[in-house]
Amino acid sequence: MKKYIGLCVVALSLGLTSCNDYLDKMPDNRASITTTSDITSILLSAYPTAHYAYVTEMYSDNIAKEANPTYTTYTKIEDEAALWRDITYFDPDGDSPYAIWEKCYSAIASANLALESIEKAENKEELNGQKGEALMCRAYAHWVLASVFCQAYTQTNAKTDLGIPYVTKTQDSYDNTYERGTLAETYAAIDKDIQEALPIMNDEHITVPKYHFTKKAALAFATRFYLYYVQPDLSNYDKVIKYANQVLTSRPEAILRDWATVGSKAINGSVRAMAFTSADDPANLLIYTTYSIWARAYGPYGLAYKYCHDTYIAANQSCAETPWGARGDFYFNIPRYTGMPKIVMAKMAEYFEYTDAVNGIGNPHIMYPALTSDEVLINRAEAYVMKNNLQDAAADLNLWGTRFYNGASEKTADQIIDFYKNINYYTVDAPTPKKKIQVDYNIAEGDQENMLQATIAVRRILSLHEGNRLFDVKRFGLKMHRVCVNGSQIIEKIDSMDVRDPRLAIQLPSQVINAGIEKNPR
Repeated sequence: MKKYIGLCVVALSLGLTSCNDYLDKMPDNRASITTTSDITSILLSAYPTAHYAYVTEMYSDNIAKEANPTYTTYTKIEDEAALWRDITYFDPDGDSPYAIWEKCYSAIASANLALESIEKAENKEELNGQKGEALMCRAYAHWVLASVFCQAYTQTNAKTDLGIPYVTKTQDSYDNTYERGTLAETYAAIDKDIQEALPIMNDEHITVPKYHFTKKAALAFATRFYLYYVQPDLSNYDKVIKYANQVLTSRPEAILRDWATVGSKAINGSVRAMAFTSADDPANLLIYTTYSIWARAYGPYGLAYKYCHDTYIAANQSCAETPWGARGDFYFNIPRYTGMPKIVMAKMAEYFEYTDAVNGIGNPHIMYPALTSDEVLINRAEAYVMKNNLQDAAADLNLWGTRFYNGASEKTADQIIDFYKNINYYTVDAPTPKKKIQVDYNIAEGDQENMLQATIAVRRILSLHEGNRLFDVKRFGLKMHRVCVNGSQIIEKIDSMDVRDPRLAIQLPSQVINAGIEKNPR
């Protein structure tokens, strides 16, 4: 584990575990898993202690290179991810492909142990809540791995694209051989776990809901997964709408984020960022603790300037004007700090665990907002668009837009459509938030496509710094350019990636490849 010096932090003592094997090392306390409380306890370790935001956000089109030669990176991951190289940066605990891989499979191992213990229990009928949570944890961790290390799911290519090993049993020896299989097989396995979990889930065993897959969090994740898992008859979108309705109920306002209140909090001292990830905010449906320096790399500190979310990207792409307002109208304002090229939305604060308080040395962590009700709302809007129900899509987008922008008014479906119809498609020389969509299913030109452009643009704003933008780039086939800029001027066109570029599947860690897992093609 690397040592870090505390930086504008709040001390927090956190107990963390580590798994040194690449897939599913058995937790050491296997023999002691005999009671209901034991099974409930093992589920505490069924959530990854590493997140993907640092890797995938730096990889995405939310980043530009700054021309100023005095600007530097904070870690090697920025040079490698931002330039779409195979990432050699190594941190065994967080913010590296290795950590994502290892921590997800460690979480899967705990979920599998819980499931096997439930099957052996005499009272397994009483453990449906724990079984549902374990299945959702297993599905979610595999989804993270597939989203990071594989291509996007498409009907055309999923049966030949590489998936990731879907592990459903605890390891009983150290010579197990794992095949990646196909992406179609991976998605089918995730689907199976979700469909088995949802009918049996209850929250009776959960004492701190926001840090677990409650029934509502499970439904929220399902709305995301079924947007990605596109079926020939588009029936996946019916699932998205069904599950979103259960999360949002007839009064979605009660659980959507109060952007005006959170945005009114001070940026300094991480007050606003801590409020954003607070378990008390009804918008946060699942939060988990991760070892991470991401809050430093994206945040308003004097480091990590070389590649960042800057004025060039924010002005006419990631935070471009929408039908409800411009960046200056955000309740959750994202200023440019004096002397910094970064444009920062204060979402994730660093919590510091001191291992040497005298010398200020320890381990940084963040609370990662994995699932939110606002995302569920936009997921439903996208599903409505794909079912060609543009009026209901507009209603959902209005519900978000009027809460996110100060002074915003509701717009008709025609007004939203006309707004995006009048925006030119992005080119590297004339960037806009509207990129050509390249998918293997039908999206009608005109009204349907422009309403979909609205949902894509809104989700890009909503998910800034959270790492999910890359997944939209992959599944919609959006072209990316990496450019070096000086203010608003492009100094150099560095590289580009079009639909299904092999590099969109981030390369597996070298340690995993050396252990015998098939690497991604290049």
